[in-house]
Formats: sequence, C-alpha cells, structure tokens
Amino acid sequence: MDAAGNLYGATVGGGSTGDGVVFKLTRSTTGWKESVIHIFTGGSDGLYPYGNPILDGSGNVCGTTLDGGGGTTNSCAQGCGVVYELTPGKGGSYTETILTRFGNGAKGGGPLAGFAHRLERHATRHADGRRSTTAP
Repeated sequence: MDAAGNLYGATVGGGSTGDGVVFKLTRSTTGWKESVIHIFTGGSDGLYPYGNPILDGSGNVCGTTLDGGGGTTNSCAQGCGVVYELTPGKGGSYTETILTRFGNGAKGGGPLAGFAHRLERHATRHADGRRSTTAP
C-alpha cells in the first residue's frame, strides 16, 4: 500500500498480450477502481509476473516474473525471469527498468515469489548528471 492508500498487485496472465500485468487499485466513493500500470510483452521485459510487487522508499513498484527477460537456455525458451522496477511518471504512466535477468545458471531462474521484505533503494545524482542506484 502506498501513502495514498492505493494497493498494487500482479496477474500471472491477462492483459492485451496474455503475458500478465501489474495493476493499481484506487479507492473511490463506489469501491475500488483498477488501473493497469504495466503490461508485460513476454520478451525482454519479462513474462508472467509472480508474487506480490512491493513499493520501495521512492514509490517505485518492484517485483519478479516467472519467465521472460530474453535469452534462451535449455529450460527457459524466453528467459528465466526478471526483477523489474516500475517508476511512476506524469499522468499516471510508469516506466519499467529491469534490475536483473535470470538465466537458470548460477543466478537461478523462474522466481516463484516476490520480495520477502520492503526494498529500500538509494539514488545518487552525480555532478555530471548521471544517476546511480544501490539496493541493500
């Protein structure tokens, strides 16, 4: 839940591509209103979001996908999942950033759950205008 009381979730299927969505529920006078904030394409951006997304300290929505992310391995035809971050922009839009891709090797693959705790990301703006982030 964010500071305004909105709830966030993901569906493992559905959306215009059938590959899953991340949604936001906003309370209204007549109940809850759902808005889709990201539709997964099944390619490099991930496929089948699994587990509950979380909010970091900056209001970004973070989560995992079971498949997708690009690349091909013996067991993952479209990639073995990603960790994604959705950053809110103007007018209710969100921009996706892939934090890591799984390849089913040493890093594992096919994450079946979201994060175990709240993720805190720390952003730094460098003198030359670059932005870097770190996560504990």
